[in-house]
Amino acid sequence: MSEFDANDPDIEGELQEIRGALLNDTITVLSPAQPICLRETATVSEAIERMLERRQAGVLVVDAEGRLTGIFTERDVLTRVAGRGRDARQTRLGDVMTREPQALSARDRIAYAVHGMSVSGYRTVPLVDRDRKPVGVVTVSDVIHWLAGLFPEAVLNLPPSDALKEPHRMDAG
Repeated sequence: MSEFDANDPDIEGELQEIRGALLNDTITVLSPAQPICLRETATVSEAIERMLERRQAGVLVVDAEGRLTGIFTERDVLTRVAGRGRDARQTRLGDVMTREPQALSARDRIAYAVHGMSVSGYRTVPLVDRDRKPVGVVTVSDVIHWLAGLFPEAVLNLPPSDALKEPHRMDAG
């Protein structure tokens, strides 16, 4: 079994490519999903139904002109609806969404999305055009899949270690 050696010339070149991708790739390479867009008057139940149909982690809430005004995610279902005993069939998105969420454009670098996910705890980032109309959505899973594709096979096939490093920093989801 060979050990991973970051000083190996073959690995060093691949690590340089990874560094370049981290700094230069735009969100477009993540193949952002088409967003689910609903109005504030839609119910949580409607949002959940659409999220399940499309296998997406959230919906973007838009105004009458189609501009982003909020976001409602699976985390909101737990913390703002189920966790507070609200009826999903009666609760409107406008009552439980996050208003004026931070959004990016598909031309922004992936590093910006990663920063927002890391610092602010976002798992879903809306993508908007210049008029703030939703054009896509990226998630932590999209970033993880992209990152995994960057690593050399030699790194991905390393055996797991016997102990977690910094287990207090692990996140369940």
